[in-house]
Amino acid sequence: MKKIPLVDLYAQYLSIKEEIDEAIANTIKNSSFIGGSVKEFENAFAEYANIPYVIACGNGTDSIEILLKAYGIKEGDEVIVPSCTWISTSEAVAGVGATPVFVDIEPNYFTIDVSLIENAITARTRAIIPVHLYGHPADMPAIMELSKEHGLIVIEDCAQAHGASIDGKKIGTFGHAASFSFYPGKNLGAYGDAGCMATADPAIAEKARMIAHHGQKGKHNHQIEGRNSRLDGIQAAILLAKLPHLEKWTEQRIEHAAFYYSLLKDSQVEIPKTKPGYRHVFHLYVVKVNERQNVRDKLLYAGIETAIHYPSPLPFLPCYASRGFKPEQFPVAVANQSHILSIPMYPELTKADQSVVARHLADKVLV
Repeated sequence: MKKIPLVDLYAQYLSIKEEIDEAIANTIKNSSFIGGSVKEFENAFAEYANIPYVIACGNGTDSIEILLKAYGIKEGDEVIVPSCTWISTSEAVAGVGATPVFVDIEPNYFTIDVSLIENAITARTRAIIPVHLYGHPADMPAIMELSKEHGLIVIEDCAQAHGASIDGKKIGTFGHAASFSFYPGKNLGAYGDAGCMATADPAIAEKARMIAHHGQKGKHNHQIEGRNSRLDGIQAAILLAKLPHLEKWTEQRIEHAAFYYSLLKDSQVEIPKTKPGYRHVFHLYVVKVNERQNVRDKLLYAGIETAIHYPSPLPFLPCYASRGFKPEQFPVAVANQSHILSIPMYPELTKADQSVVARHLADKVLV
């Protein structure tokens, strides 16, 4: 029986094998393990993302925390984050001593519900971190209006949305700064941990770079106590080799999403929606089903891999239990919790495999 994985990174490697092998070999040949292609990648990604300053770092979690530090956010401050995302967003807030304030998500788009943000703002609120979850942009025009009205910093969490846009304007260019992850499974992924920060503010760019490089402003010139969060040379070389293919891969994801829609639109599966004018880049293809475990078991029996992103809204993870959150505070995130299911999505996915996934999924949904 043929297996259909949730994501196939080896298939991607095979599609550009010569370029990847050459990038790695050159790094080893030149012993450029620290530094190496990093600056070249920063410049190339800045051009792609349309953001003037890009600072590579060790991973996406570091990028959020470093940006928060660069803006001076500290103990006693509050930062608004969505109730449904990966924990990096909220743990980075706690990492600088601030308090993450959770806000529920929109019913149809999985991103933070802007209509609820204002009620969460207090005298201690310093920033908002919208997450472009699964590849669908958060409502950045409305968020920026709120931030202007209340004097708040906006750091976009773009970890799952490389190349997404609203009315042609790329995500990462709306807020005061942006965080990107290049974890292997991302739309643009390294072969290990990697990330970057991006901003149009030269002072914040300089501060973020100093923090990520031991507080240095030039070799051995430690202006502040920083940390070690570097993108290594091999990862930079791999990302540089992959970047020219990103737009093609993104279009393939969008085409796959459209094909899934044609296959599932008349089924009882609730398929992901996209706001008009928004470019959803489908890092994940997340449907909603009833009796999810039943569905997962039957799909697995048919050789189809699925996943749950994410099994629990952030407020109900054990690490936040002491704060005593109630389900009625986050009704949409809680309602989604037992229904969301990620099905196979990656550029190299074939229409034949999509048809198999859709046929089994539609047959297995129980109501």
